[in-house]
Amino acid sequence: MAAHIVRQLYLFCRSARTDVVLLQVKQKTLLNVGVNNHLQLRVGFGTRETDNEQGVQVLVPVDRLTVSYSRSSGPGGQNVNKVSTKAEVRFHVLTADWIPEDVRRKVFDQNKNRITKAGELLVTSELSRSQHRNLSDCVQKISAIIAEASKKPHEPTVENVALWAARSEKRNKERLKQKKINSTIKQSRRDFD
Repeated sequence: MAAHIVRQLYLFCRSARTDVVLLQVKQKTLLNVGVNNHLQLRVGFGTRETDNEQGVQVLVPVDRLTVSYSRSSGPGGQNVNKVSTKAEVRFHVLTADWIPEDVRRKVFDQNKNRITKAGELLVTSELSRSQHRNLSDCVQKISAIIAEASKKPHEPTVENVALWAARSEKRNKERLKQKKINSTIKQSRRDFD
């Protein structure tokens, strides 16, 4: 399967008149034509957000992922019954040394419903009827998950902190004032005998 993909990619690049460097490729790796028109074993995807100022680029080493394919659901005629196009990608989160420790913890905490009992993050895709596109969609989802966990919390400015403190103090005074009013109303009801 991988040889077929390499051959088609090579022919496509030759027809586009670009320089191609063929690499030895293991099964279960994803090829990407990079900026320099070279085949790469690593795939970098940005986050799915369009207004991201930081432009975080997360590199996902595809050779460290466990990829399996199965039959996809939904319409598709005979192709659905014959071809396994649904991609299922998993990797062990806590032992993934290509992700920093604090990001691993955040990924583990934020995606508890996607993590198996063995501690593997499971991502599936059946958007397309192509294994290659579904695999790249899974890698993009993993990249988005890691980029989301890598985000640093917004640091408030000194003015904002002062404003929040003033508002909190004002709310507290208003609460105590209302509490005193309610107390006097109830006190007057008791003395009414």
